[in-house]
Amino acid sequence: MSSDETPDSSTPRSSREAVREKAQRVHAQQSRARIMRRIILGTLALVAIGAIGTAVTLAVSAQVSKPQLSPSGMDRDGVVISSVSSAAASADVPATPSATPSDAATETEPTPEPSTAEKVDIHIYVDYLSDDAGQFERTNARLLTNWINEGAVTVTYHPVALLTASSNGTKYSLRSAAASACVATYSPDQFWAYNHELLDDQPEINTDGMSDTELADLAGAVGVEDAKKVRSCIVDGDFLGWAKDATTRALEGPLAGSDDLVLKSAPMVVVNGEAYVGALDDSSEFSSFVLTASSEASYKATEAPTPTPTPTPSETPAS
Repeated sequence: MSSDETPDSSTPRSSREAVREKAQRVHAQQSRARIMRRIILGTLALVAIGAIGTAVTLAVSAQVSKPQLSPSGMDRDGVVISSVSSAAASADVPATPSATPSDAATETEPTPEPSTAEKVDIHIYVDYLSDDAGQFERTNARLLTNWINEGAVTVTYHPVALLTASSNGTKYSLRSAAASACVATYSPDQFWAYNHELLDDQPEINTDGMSDTELADLAGAVGVEDAKKVRSCIVDGDFLGWAKDATTRALEGPLAGSDDLVLKSAPMVVVNGEAYVGALDDSSEFSSFVLTASSEASYKATEAPTPTPTPTPSETPAS
C-alpha cells in the first residue's frame, strides 16, 4: 500500500543545528568568562604589586629620611668624667675612697696619687657585656674616683659594642652602649653612676641581657634628670647608629689619646697614649702603671730646657 506522506528529514537536522548553535553559544560565553576572569585577576595582581611597591617605597623613604642621631657632649665618642661626688653616691661608690697599693701596705698608708702638675689622661673603652670590663670597673672604680676628685687624672669612658652577637640576638652590647649615650646626653651628671651600674651588675655573656625597658628603668634608678626624655631615647633606640659607628671608628683607630692604637678588646685602657696590659683585677698594678705615666709626664714637662737670655752687647765708645 502506498502513501503520499513522506518523512520530514529536516527535523533531525534542525535539532542538531540547534544543539550545535547552543553549544557554540555556551562555549563563547565560557570563553568570555575566562577572559574576564583573567582580566580581573591581572588587574588585581597589578593593584597588589603597586600597593606593595608603594609600601616598600614609603618604608625605604621613611628610613632614608630619618636623621642619624648623635649624642651630645661627647669628646671623640667618649664621656669625660670631671667629678663623681654626686654620681658616685648614687652608684654606691664612695667619693673619696682609699685603695690598697700593695699586699704589704697597711690600712693607714695613704693611696699614692699621680702628680696634679701634669694630669694623667686615661681613656677606658668598655663593652657592657664584657666580663673583663666589669672586672676592671669593680677593681678600680674607687681608685679612679679618688684620683678624679683630687684632680690628678682625667678619665674618659668610651662605650663600644664588640659583643653584639653574643646575646641571643638581642644585641645587648649595642643597645646598652646606645643607652649610656642617652644618659650622657640628657643627664651627664649621672653618667658615671649609670656606667658603673651597667658594669658592676652585668648579664652573663650569651644571655639576652636587659631589655630596653629595663635599661630605661636602671637610668631612673640612678636618678637621671628628665627621666621621660632619657627613657624615650633608650626605648626608641635613638643612638643605636652612633654606637655602631663609634665602635667602627675605634676599631679603625687611632684611639683617643693615642697616636696609633686601635681597639682590640674590651676593656682597653689607654694611659697617656700607652695601652695598659697588666692584670685587670689588680688595682696595685694599675696604680703603678698610672703613677709611672704621671712621673714620665712630669719629667718631660721639666726636661724642656729653659731659654737662656742672651746678654745685650754693650756699645763700644768711639775713640
